[in-house]
Amino acid sequence: MAERERVVRMSVEQPLWRALTGYRVLTMVYAVLLAIFGKDNFGQPRFERPWVAFAYLAFLFVWTLATLPKVRSAAACTKRFLGADLVVALTGIMLTPVADIHSQTFDGPTLPSIWTAGAVLAFAIKGGWRWAAFASTFVAAANIIQRGDPSRDTFHNVLLVWVASIAIGYVVEVARASERTLARALEIEAATRERERLARDIHDSVLQVLAMVQRRGTAIGGEAAELGRMAGEQEVALRTLVSSGLVPPTRVSEDAAEGAVVRTVDVDEESPDSAATCDLRTLLAPHAGARTSFAEPGAPVVLPAEAARELAAAVSAALDNVRVHAGDGAQAWILVEDEPGEVIVTVRDDGPGIPEGRLAQAEGEGRMGVALSIRGRLRDLGGTAEVISVPGQGTEVELKVPKAQVSRGKAGSAR
Repeated sequence: MAERERVVRMSVEQPLWRALTGYRVLTMVYAVLLAIFGKDNFGQPRFERPWVAFAYLAFLFVWTLATLPKVRSAAACTKRFLGADLVVALTGIMLTPVADIHSQTFDGPTLPSIWTAGAVLAFAIKGGWRWAAFASTFVAAANIIQRGDPSRDTFHNVLLVWVASIAIGYVVEVARASERTLARALEIEAATRERERLARDIHDSVLQVLAMVQRRGTAIGGEAAELGRMAGEQEVALRTLVSSGLVPPTRVSEDAAEGAVVRTVDVDEESPDSAATCDLRTLLAPHAGARTSFAEPGAPVVLPAEAARELAAAVSAALDNVRVHAGDGAQAWILVEDEPGEVIVTVRDDGPGIPEGRLAQAEGEGRMGVALSIRGRLRDLGGTAEVISVPGQGTEVELKVPKAQVSRGKAGSAR
């Protein structure tokens, strides 16, 4: 089955850059219109030296449009650009009394007006609250110097920009930390699922063989008994390894500036195997025999191929438990039910049953046959596995797989 590596990028920071891009354009247009149509408190043209104002605003217009690519991401927004952008804002503030002689007498807007806040916000999004405090302090000092005799409204506006930029910078830092935590959690979840899958495969093959060698060697005696003892030791060691290790190494984001990154392996949607289906009956029929009865519907029980194989493997694990724990003379029954919304497979035996608490004890000893080979497989398929056992009355394992869940395949669980 063809597979491809898929990158899942999670970022709450990227929308902030897009918002900042729009903010810079809109506030630049606002500053230009304010200079063209603005009047002073006496209804006269605002600027005594209009050529100073419009020369600066023409530069601001070109600068804003030319630097749009610089504010599209944290990687593109370099320290050199931030410094130059802050200089442009500060220059506009200091040129205001040159163009408007009465700006120190009346609390009118500066040449860049609220465009200045965009330069400060870029610092906040790029470097957090410390960078925001640095930039907003320079802007505050420039506004106070430009006013000459600052009023209460001037201090109010300066403090508002200073506090708001620091708050936004702090929120960005918290969001980045949350992204890293979420990425790590997803990696741990993916690693745990992979460990369980490997544990199931090992249990269904190597551990079963080692357990059989131990039993047969002990029964034969002699040198075979020693071989059985060694197989038993290796079985215990392997069970310990399966239950405690096999976690893939942590993967770290290659580009933290664009959000947390988690790499997953996804099935190629264009691969013919990814859309293949299978009749579950054909996978379960080989289990029928002298001591195993198989009851099936008259029509095909169609499931995605991978889901059918996993469900059949869970049935095989249940039958292995019957042979190991119920004895060679135990009778088993397999019943397949194809319901409209789910497929139900029941495996029942007439053995001695499972004592209460034995499954939990076995899991604590590292014996993961039921926990991983049966319940783990069904959980990955979005289904359930229920074990019902009464001492002296046999054991029943009921496996349920919802069709709507498995029809979406494994791709959904990796997101």
